Amino acid sequence: MSIFFDDEKKQFVLKTRSTCYMMGVTELGHLLHYYYGPAIDQEDESYLFRYYDHGFSGNPIEKRMDRTYTLDRMSQEYPSAGVGDYRISGIAPENGDGSRLAEFRYTSHEIMDSIYTIPGLPCAMPDDNPSEHADNSDTIHTLVIRLSDAVTGLKAELYYGVFEEKDIITRSVRLINEGNDTMYLDKASSACLDLPFGKWDVIHFHGRHCMERQPERIPVFHGVQSFGSDRGMSSHHQNPFIILCDRDATEDKGCCYGMMLVYSGNHKTEIETDQFNSTRIVMGINNENFRWKLDPGASFDTPQVLLTCADGLTKLSHCYHRFIRDNIIRSKLGKAHRPILVNSWEASYFDFDEESIISLATSAADLGMEMLVLDDGWFTNRNDDNSGLGDWVVDRLKLPNGLDGLIEKVTSLGLKFGLWIEPEMVNEDSDLYRTHPDFALKAPDRSPMMARNQMVLDLSREDVYEHVLNSVSSLLEKYDISYIKWDFNRPISDVYSHGLPSDRQGEVLHRYYLNLYRVYDELTRRFPDVLFEGCAGGGGRFDAGMLQYSPQIWCSDNTDPISRLYIQYGTSFGYPISATVAHVSASPNHQTGRTTPLETRAAVAMSGVYGYELDPATLSDEEKDTVKKLNKKYNEIESIMHNGLYYRLTSLSDADRFFAWQTVDEHKEKSILTVVTTSPLANAAPLNVKLKGLEKDAKYSVDDEFICSGSALMESGYTIERMTGDYPAKQIFIKKI
Repeated sequence: MSIFFDDEKKQFVLKTRSTCYMMGVTELGHLLHYYYGPAIDQEDESYLFRYYDHGFSGNPIEKRMDRTYTLDRMSQEYPSAGVGDYRISGIAPENGDGSRLAEFRYTSHEIMDSIYTIPGLPCAMPDDNPSEHADNSDTIHTLVIRLSDAVTGLKAELYYGVFEEKDIITRSVRLINEGNDTMYLDKASSACLDLPFGKWDVIHFHGRHCMERQPERIPVFHGVQSFGSDRGMSSHHQNPFIILCDRDATEDKGCCYGMMLVYSGNHKTEIETDQFNSTRIVMGINNENFRWKLDPGASFDTPQVLLTCADGLTKLSHCYHRFIRDNIIRSKLGKAHRPILVNSWEASYFDFDEESIISLATSAADLGMEMLVLDDGWFTNRNDDNSGLGDWVVDRLKLPNGLDGLIEKVTSLGLKFGLWIEPEMVNEDSDLYRTHPDFALKAPDRSPMMARNQMVLDLSREDVYEHVLNSVSSLLEKYDISYIKWDFNRPISDVYSHGLPSDRQGEVLHRYYLNLYRVYDELTRRFPDVLFEGCAGGGGRFDAGMLQYSPQIWCSDNTDPISRLYIQYGTSFGYPISATVAHVSASPNHQTGRTTPLETRAAVAMSGVYGYELDPATLSDEEKDTVKKLNKKYNEIESIMHNGLYYRLTSLSDADRFFAWQTVDEHKEKSILTVVTTSPLANAAPLNVKLKGLEKDAKYSVDDEFICSGSALMESGYTIERMTGDYPAKQIFIKKI
């Protein structure tokens, strides 16, 4: 059992393989957080908290004469609202009488030998396909702690899922109105982590379109820091994942906490260090434009947070990588071979016909590629990005034999067929919009804001849910499609649903994602052999919520390999390589104009789900021979890259000269070291990197060049031979002998 309760002391202990999480109930019923960190024997941490008169901090009426008892100082598991704790709250209610107060006190708890689920939302699951190694198996228990506000009847059920071997604790909250009056939730967070001691840095992952998930490490200061998105998507701009770490923490050591939200919509993480140097982190749905009506007897479930604590950034990343592969990604294709594909987008954009696509497929098959993906432009009235979205009818001018005729020719070449679709969007110039203008999100009597000359369908509506589900399922039922690239090419604005009353308009965006997850859930159950790839103008919805259904996500619309070094570096802190789609594109690159060697483009793309974003027919004979060899190499190393342990060997401080990273298989028998030089220098000092993850006493062959011990490679390092030219790269293969 990984969950323990001391009835006499009213204390809970959650244990994973490497960590402990402790909390307790006070004499007045407030649930306090005591400790989260490396596993310790001591199971009563309440001795750490020595309270005294805190002056202007108020006291509950039962303790009016005891000025040492104040919520404003206590570390809480789920902060109340408006009752004396002036720090970030976990909830913002509006009660039936107009008051905005909630004071939660413990009523009961339950320990279960199973994992909890969240109605309508993606969440962690048992691993149905565990590794042969015992430390990858799952022992899972759930703790439910019930809190209640005695005045309003608002009840909070706090859910803790303990994945013992994975060092992950999941958090979520169910809020239930057990009172007699309707109330509203203007904020409903998923988790709070109070850290009463320590000085911290926070690493968050900011960015923009074509430059997503850039890590920024900054000190946590007195006051409130906030990271989030109100764009109707998890966004290119702030990922729903943060790391809080010791100020001297490195890749290899130092206390690091990770919090990752399993959600694809608006999100917010707030961090506050208070007057007493205590730090609080609250994560959940962004309360901007959020307001949920809670009638008597109704409940609201918050998205799940994946919480972990590790010694060093590398171990934290390994924890998330393994957990997402094993316990978040549901598709059986998540651990299967991913076919090497060529996508038509950068090869032809909208300018193609059946003949040119067959030519593209023929060239791809000749070079050992395994799938042809037809991107945007295959449906009627779609010769640019200004019309046609919503009408998923094949353009017979471009494809006179229809999709079925094209697919038959593509598959006859030995390739699988994939298709791009953007089912959540609509253009004004479309039959769908002309027939159902109310299907789009837009406020009455207002002209909607346009992005890419398109609007967003109101997926909060049941009829729009049915339309989107039927649009995609009819394609998959009719055609031999092995892969769907599901795009989402604009942020959401003009949030108003014609299907909801005025007092429920604050629910639109969350209902949108509940129905999007319903669509994905139904499609992936009906079509388990179809590989879904997530995309939102590149990496605009790169989050654990989408990964539940699409085991891979297009990392960025920026396919330039040097830009991708930065993007994939930041992505690697929380998300596995097997989820990160990376393609070899044409050179000069279409986004940056940069010229890079084919081998460099491939080296970067192989640290992801490998494919091509170019027309193979434009390659020289020498390049074609190289592509054949690269495709063969990738198939040989795919399992190591996708399932091995990933190590960042350089940091952004090295980026002006080179990037280096390493992947080691789970048996520590094979490893691949990749180095890309970003700025070759004349008469430069040699580059040396210390390898990681090898067996100290084992002998390894390094690129069949020499034999060396694991300890030497990890302590003395590997010196990289001089590389010259424009952005040269090298992959070094290391094999145990």
